[in-house]
Amino acid sequence: MKKILSHLNPQPLWDYFESICQVPRPSKKEGKILKYLTDFAKEHNLDYRSDKIGNLVIIKPATPGNEKKKTVVLQSHVDMVCEKNSDVKHDFDKDPIVPRIDGEWVKGTGTTLGADDGIGMALQLAILASDEIEHGPLECLFTVDEETGLTGAFGLEKDFLKGRILLNLDSEDDGELFIGCAGGIDTTATFHYERVNNETDHVAFKISVSGLKGGHSGDDINKGRGNANKILTRILWNFERMYEMRMGQIDGGNLRNAIAREAFAVITVPKRFQKDMELSLKEFSKNIKEEQKTNEPDLKISMHETAMPQCLVDFVTQNKLLNALYACPHGVIAMSPDIPDLVETSTNLASIKMSGKEIIVATSQRSSVDTLKRDIADMVSSVFQLAGARVKHGDGYPGWTPNMKSEILYIMRTKYKELFGEEPKVLAIHAGLECGLIGEKYPGIDMISYGPTIKGAHSPDERLHIPTVEKFWKLTVETLKNIPE
Repeated sequence: MKKILSHLNPQPLWDYFESICQVPRPSKKEGKILKYLTDFAKEHNLDYRSDKIGNLVIIKPATPGNEKKKTVVLQSHVDMVCEKNSDVKHDFDKDPIVPRIDGEWVKGTGTTLGADDGIGMALQLAILASDEIEHGPLECLFTVDEETGLTGAFGLEKDFLKGRILLNLDSEDDGELFIGCAGGIDTTATFHYERVNNETDHVAFKISVSGLKGGHSGDDINKGRGNANKILTRILWNFERMYEMRMGQIDGGNLRNAIAREAFAVITVPKRFQKDMELSLKEFSKNIKEEQKTNEPDLKISMHETAMPQCLVDFVTQNKLLNALYACPHGVIAMSPDIPDLVETSTNLASIKMSGKEIIVATSQRSSVDTLKRDIADMVSSVFQLAGARVKHGDGYPGWTPNMKSEILYIMRTKYKELFGEEPKVLAIHAGLECGLIGEKYPGIDMISYGPTIKGAHSPDERLHIPTVEKFWKLTVETLKNIPE
């Protein structure tokens, strides 16, 4: 394998990151990466253990003279979001991620890079493999299935860890130390529909929305980015009323924690409306692109004639579905009254999928206030219940309450300023971090979350800022050196 990143500093970290890119690790399919990690532990004669859900911890004794220091847990998740551009052929179950360097950034090649949280794993392995870094007792925790439900953190056993300080390596902005996060819950609506025959004298079209930035449904929800599901619904809702449109297929978005980048529908309309509809789509496209020109300059809305679908969704269900999708809220619901620029509550219209005779709509809600998390989830639920859908909530996960008196916060703030000559920001994040669940399992554990700068996470635009990776490394090494007894 030709090394692309080995000339970057610190070299051991980048070498491990590039090796991790070679190992497929979709959520819920982490067997290969877990084997890679256990093989690493064996090769370096390090103790390790797994729990029932699949989480792994690798243990490294203190370096000489540091045995009395508090045990530190370094924590990352092993799975990655698997998103690719529609014109890219890539099997995430088998194919390696292909990193490339673009200026000061490392990117994937038409796919997510997996720096979220592959770079955290790489840092752990580089520290575990080193004989030169001064540290007390270490536990490196690798959790499974963070991206599709925090399953590993949910299943973490209460006696699995001994450390009472935890460094979560899953944040995405250099110079920011996170000491709190939002809780979240998923709300899924299922519509049952009847298959009906195509209308006579109709012509079929495929309408597509693409070119959107997408992004993380927590970190990026306040950036005004377009949601392909909402844009497509707006068009279909109007065409149903204007042109007697019927729907044969609809598909949009993929993951509950990603803003939908692409969506399409196969529709039919009476032939007499064909030219009028084509003109209307041009007008809709012009208006929506004008609305989104600043935040979504690459938005594409297209329509082309296609083969007639095998059947259509019955009109009653189609009408209820489109009304519900149009009415369903998406985006920021409220900003925090206590922390400047922090989103307090939001919701994401994540995906629309057809399976058998069902149409399944997945949404996710977040809030730093548990009662408001439930409130927005109930609001979304009420929209779909009014439309006759079957609605189900997930188990949800708790938030993480900030502690400004945290010992590890004091250490890291001090060391960041000493190393880099500037004061780091201390923040809470509008995203689900595993810290909320870990803190619930280990009351009183002192936690902080940080990382290098990653942009475009959960999308093929994901990119990792090279200079901040070295800062990430230096801050961690210096922090471990200064853990008290």
